[in-house]
Amino acid sequence: MWPEPITLTGRHVTLTPLAPEHAGDLRDACVDGPLQTLWYTMIPAPDEVAAEIDRRLALQAAGSMLPFAVLTPDGRAVGMTTYMNIDPANRRVEIGSTWYAASVQRSPLNTEAKRLLLAHAFDELNCIAVEFRTHRMNTQSRRAIERLGAQLDGILRAHMIMANGTIRDTACYSITSSEWPAVRANIDWLMQKPRG
Repeated sequence: MWPEPITLTGRHVTLTPLAPEHAGDLRDACVDGPLQTLWYTMIPAPDEVAAEIDRRLALQAAGSMLPFAVLTPDGRAVGMTTYMNIDPANRRVEIGSTWYAASVQRSPLNTEAKRLLLAHAFDELNCIAVEFRTHRMNTQSRRAIERLGAQLDGILRAHMIMANGTIRDTACYSITSSEWPAVRANIDWLMQKPRG
């Protein structure tokens, strides 16, 4: 299996292999804020969390996803993230299917989670590129991706049909291995600068 399950730990967040025992915390997290009202993304309702964990673990078994539970320093699961669209032959992964409880959004947690995932991808897995994809209308996600230093590759127009029946245009971003040193320096600076 590439990549293999691993726990990644920072000061503000731990990313640990997603497991059924995270369901209770994640049910609480998905009702922390009006997450289900976001029409342009897919966040499970409380009664869908166990099925979403099972879905992600099945994709892991098939080799196309490596899902993580996102934990606060006290060990509480407050969201999910993944390596997805895994392409071992071309040493590429996408970081995606990410959501967080509203109470931890705009905190150091997301920036550090992305730093941990990118460092593992480039420094340990020797990836040549890491992708990010989001709905063209998801301006919060697009700003966060661009803030990291990812470059917009383009928009896949009418890319997919959402669960609510709307058509998603997908904004595709990437960071290449040659860009990683500058992106890493940028993320480290973002983590150290005072928040105001």
